[in-house]
Amino acid sequence: MTTATPPKQKTIHFYAARTKVYPRAIDGVFNRWRWVMVWVTQLLFYGLPWLQWGERQMVLFDLGARRFYLFGLVLYPQDFIYLTGLLIISALSLFLFTAVAGRLWCGFTCPQTVYTKIFMWLENRIEGDRSARMRLDKAPWTSWEKLWRKGAKQLSWIAVALWTGFTFVGFFVPIRTLGSEIIALHGTWQLFWVGLYSLATYGFAGHMREQVCKYMCPYARFQSAMFDKDTLIVTYDSERGEPRGARSKKVDPKAAGLGDCIDCSLCVQVCPTGIDIRNGLQYECIGCGLCVDACNSVMDKVNYPRGLIRFATQNGMAQRWSGAQMLRRVLRPRVLVYSAVLLGLSLALLTSLALRVPLKVDVVRDRAALSRVVAGGQLENIYRLQIMNATEQPQRYRIGAHGLEGLTVASQDEVEIAPAASRWVPVQLHIPYGSAAAGSHTVYFEISTPDGRARVVEKSVFLVPR
Repeated sequence: MTTATPPKQKTIHFYAARTKVYPRAIDGVFNRWRWVMVWVTQLLFYGLPWLQWGERQMVLFDLGARRFYLFGLVLYPQDFIYLTGLLIISALSLFLFTAVAGRLWCGFTCPQTVYTKIFMWLENRIEGDRSARMRLDKAPWTSWEKLWRKGAKQLSWIAVALWTGFTFVGFFVPIRTLGSEIIALHGTWQLFWVGLYSLATYGFAGHMREQVCKYMCPYARFQSAMFDKDTLIVTYDSERGEPRGARSKKVDPKAAGLGDCIDCSLCVQVCPTGIDIRNGLQYECIGCGLCVDACNSVMDKVNYPRGLIRFATQNGMAQRWSGAQMLRRVLRPRVLVYSAVLLGLSLALLTSLALRVPLKVDVVRDRAALSRVVAGGQLENIYRLQIMNATEQPQRYRIGAHGLEGLTVASQDEVEIAPAASRWVPVQLHIPYGSAAAGSHTVYFEISTPDGRARVVEKSVFLVPR
């Protein structure tokens, strides 16, 4: 009697193994624009902490002192509304740009894209272009060339990552002070955050690269909700390009039954996420346009018209519109609504900042003595005023009150506050005893500078006992 052989068990993998992407360097219009954005963003990021505004750092988010310095502005936690407005404007800008031209943010200004570009440039300079890097990875570790090239690349990556982490923390701690503390190995929490941000930069830009864009970034997943058929996206013209195939320059593609695509795969080789744009729109595409540069360079060499891969819309490709016709569709209702709301919010935020009073006042009643009769037949209520000077010059403020007949300030009615500082000031308010009915009465504190440029009115209550 024979025993049946059990079927071989099939292993199901929940995660696909990563295929390393070796992007090829390419020159072209979109690559140059990417480098422009690298320079612009990194000059701002690395340069701003070193610029001074008077005797302080120009841009500093001082969490310990709970003050945020932005050029000539001094903002407090009470000014959180401005940060909220800025975040809303940023989100609407992202919606607008995505509706117009897809993932422009991802392809040109996202920090992940920018630092990956920098790290890849270092890799390319040290290890060589795509084919050289592939050969180097296949070489054994006993190779001296592999050891020194890999080591030099890692050291350059670590140096950029450390400087990036140091600069990032320099927005929250005065960067000159931070540098002195790190040299002296002081400041445990500063060292921790410099190390953490450096590690994140090194890991994301050096090793994870396209994995962050494909699997970690939520924008890649919900971008389709912001696209429509009139959004400009990187598109392969399959009607013109297919059927693809290699051929000699002398061969007429129409006579040979071929499209314009010579199947060189250069568009795949230059893609930082390793996709083939000829397969249609994919969520992994970051809209960097490098495949456009690569394809145009090939079209120039074989004397075919440019634009086999280009920025186009789905409607434009389906109806064979010209570039001008597609651009005219940009001003559609969706884009106009985004633009109007964005413009309105931006103007409101700028107007609010321009009209902002550089003075903050909080009024707190003294709970230990709600109301009492004092000498001279006066009824007294005691308050504590927190006056915050939101300028960078010392200021004198006058304290006044109104709202009840005969109401006077019986304590110090003028105080001086140091630059960008706050002070608790005790204030006694008096009214003639019997001049007001028993109960709670609304009164108003008025704090102003002698020249009247800054003035704040805060409401409180005056208690009259039965």
